[in-house]
Amino acid sequence: MESIDDVFMDAEDKMEKTLVFLNEQFSGIRTGKASPALVENIQVPYYGTPTRMKELAGISTPEPRLIVVNAFDPTVLPEIEKAILAANLGVTPMNDGRVIRVPIPQLDEERRLELGKVAKRMAEEGRVAVRNIRRDANESIKTLQKSGKITEDDRAQGLKDVQKNTNDYISKIDDTLQAKESEIMEV
Repeated sequence: MESIDDVFMDAEDKMEKTLVFLNEQFSGIRTGKASPALVENIQVPYYGTPTRMKELAGISTPEPRLIVVNAFDPTVLPEIEKAILAANLGVTPMNDGRVIRVPIPQLDEERRLELGKVAKRMAEEGRVAVRNIRRDANESIKTLQKSGKITEDDRAQGLKDVQKNTNDYISKIDDTLQAKESEIMEV
């Protein structure tokens, strides 16, 4: 790293990627309504190679409580069915030989609370990742100051800016978690 700006931009880029990853994880948490995101990243063994379901099939939601998986290769339907069952999503796929229908049952209160805990755990992992990025950025800034590339005042301002950015991203993670929790608890 040559300057504080490089360190800051690198840290911000990594924090943004952490937020995007968290949103992708949240999309896989089941709520009361059907969403293709629930099954699209499930790994299916296809000719001995684990392949994501969205690469093997068209996934749609024709009704609010139904996911339809239409495989491009019908011979892989039994493997897709097994993979959905193995993913432990709390759903039972129905294979009619042409498509797989996955009805989404209504969530009970206990399951909603359990999913809320899963979402909180994912959010905490995101916060930890953002803090680790902050730590690495702070170390880089201190190294720049020790090597004489920046002044002590620049170092202090850089550390303050990294902390502000960290607080912003942790706040965004908290907002995302709150939105997901309200979506899970919605009846």
